[in-house]
Amino acid sequence: MTGYALAPGESTVTTLIATTIGTGLCIGSANAINQWIETPYDAQMLRTRNRVLGRRALSQTHAFGFGILTGAAGITCLATLVNPITALLGASNIALYTLVYTPMKRMSIANTWAGSVVGAIPPMMGYTAVTNNLLDPGAWVLGGLLYCWQFPHFNALAWNLREDYSKAGYRMMAVTDPKLNARVSLRYSLAMFPLCFAVPYLDLTSWWFAADSSVVNGALLYGAYKFWRKSNDKSAKQLFFGSIVHLPVLLALLMIHKKWNLPGYHIKTKEEEEIEEIIEWVIEDDY
Repeated sequence: MTGYALAPGESTVTTLIATTIGTGLCIGSANAINQWIETPYDAQMLRTRNRVLGRRALSQTHAFGFGILTGAAGITCLATLVNPITALLGASNIALYTLVYTPMKRMSIANTWAGSVVGAIPPMMGYTAVTNNLLDPGAWVLGGLLYCWQFPHFNALAWNLREDYSKAGYRMMAVTDPKLNARVSLRYSLAMFPLCFAVPYLDLTSWWFAADSSVVNGALLYGAYKFWRKSNDKSAKQLFFGSIVHLPVLLALLMIHKKWNLPGYHIKTKEEEEIEEIIEWVIEDDY
């Protein structure tokens, strides 16, 4: 819940728990409905053929019912115990995953861009759970980081699974255009740098984050560069596993350098801001 911890504003344990449960239920809903839709295709892939629906260990009716119930419970939890904006993001993510991303995987390579939006929304939900403001630039920068990270992560994975994807009829860049697959991975790895510099610029962290994250992003970029120069199983695996290490380290750096950890840093409450405005008005009036 990096988004929740990073967001400026008052937070409570109750809201944190409700956000975690509500977000988890929405994610479970999207995944269940996705697997319900893709059951015939999952059975054709080595990576997914042992899923419960593919093995017929669970009925289609139960899987779909689980997806609907968890989705309704998650959205209700977020709407009643957190705020409507976060609930709207949760509902939008379920719809985007099941109605756009899932069917698009068999139609166009643009599915990767749609899927990356799906992965970017949960941290934004954590952020809006505190701020109740979807227009806050911090929410979009955090979402942008998760959005960009998914391209080197997934494209490297897709390279090693390209035969599986091709067999099941999925339109992935690694299958249809391997050079584009590697180029996109490199492009979005590079985009991590300006986004990480935007975080301290927005006063969410100290500027030490810009320095530390550059080292971490440099390692990701190097892996993406090697994958771009020579796409093979070795470079794809290095980039994939490197991305798995990269993300938690980057999120940990966000937590370490967030402004609210620094001694003497204080977030003004609404009442304090109003009092300051009154004092300024009185002083100006006296002069």
